[in-house]
Amino acid sequence: MGDAVGLRPLVWVGSAKRDLMKFPDEVIYAMGLVLMRVQYGDTPPTVKPLRGFGGAGVLEVVEDEDGNTYRTIYTVRLKGRVYVLHAFQKKSRHGIATAKSDINLIKARLTSAVELHKEWEERSAKEIA
Repeated sequence: MGDAVGLRPLVWVGSAKRDLMKFPDEVIYAMGLVLMRVQYGDTPPTVKPLRGFGGAGVLEVVEDEDGNTYRTIYTVRLKGRVYVLHAFQKKSRHGIATAKSDINLIKARLTSAVELHKEWEERSAKEIA
């Protein structure tokens, strides 16, 4: 797998974990495997950058099950941790675009993740000192 040493912790932002756990079991399993690979520093081939977030820092995992599409959005922008920002079932039957409401929620949770990460870094620095 990737070059990272050790396992980067998953940090769930907002209701992302609760929302993921509402998915069908097969989807939860598949998403879990992808997230585990990401924790070890790998970028599975099924992962794609989410458009509108400036490159490969915010990524999406897409799984289809029984004619439904499920997405989990995460970021690896913040060193040492994987922040899971959103998990949802795609509602639109037209096109592949992510709904504006989901994009806005992802942006808000990314801001929260940055704040959480800063707090974590400050706590870690105090523990080391």
